[in-house]
Amino acid sequence: MNLKKIILVIIIILAIVLIYNFNNKKTSSNITSSSDNTNIISGEFDESLSKKEAEWRSILNPLQYHILRDAGTEIPYTGSLNNEKRSGTYFSVGCDIALFRSEQKYDSRTGWPSFWAPIDENALVLGRENGLGDARIEVLDKCGSHLGHVFDDGPDPTGKRYCMNSVALYFLPDKK
Repeated sequence: MNLKKIILVIIIILAIVLIYNFNNKKTSSNITSSSDNTNIISGEFDESLSKKEAEWRSILNPLQYHILRDAGTEIPYTGSLNNEKRSGTYFSVGCDIALFRSEQKYDSRTGWPSFWAPIDENALVLGRENGLGDARIEVLDKCGSHLGHVFDDGPDPTGKRYCMNSVALYFLPDKK
């Protein structure tokens, strides 16, 4: 009897997760598909950096593809850059553009690399997500790939928390 209850609870939890993911699943192209770009809050995409889906699939591993192209999220505390402490620059995996500096990184205790500001305000595109009850701000790179989200609970001087997926970024340490 107890085993049946445990299995039922697991099935219910899986169903909830699947329904949530289905309702919130979107690619970053949903933000740009609006003819008047009403979902874009700031920044602009660089059309010269766009790629066809076949090219994305050939250059990204499956986890990167899920996060960058399907707007997925990595499991907290599993990303390789969460504990990166060296001085250097964080780049977009999708379009190879500098996004953040190590001086802008801080430990948000959320399990994802977090920054209080981008390297340049024009380095990112911000768009409002239109999920079920979702009012989050999505962070995209210039080639339209999902990187993470920005929240208003970060430290001074901006009060922002750019919460990024490690697999959406790569890090280059400063030369000594």
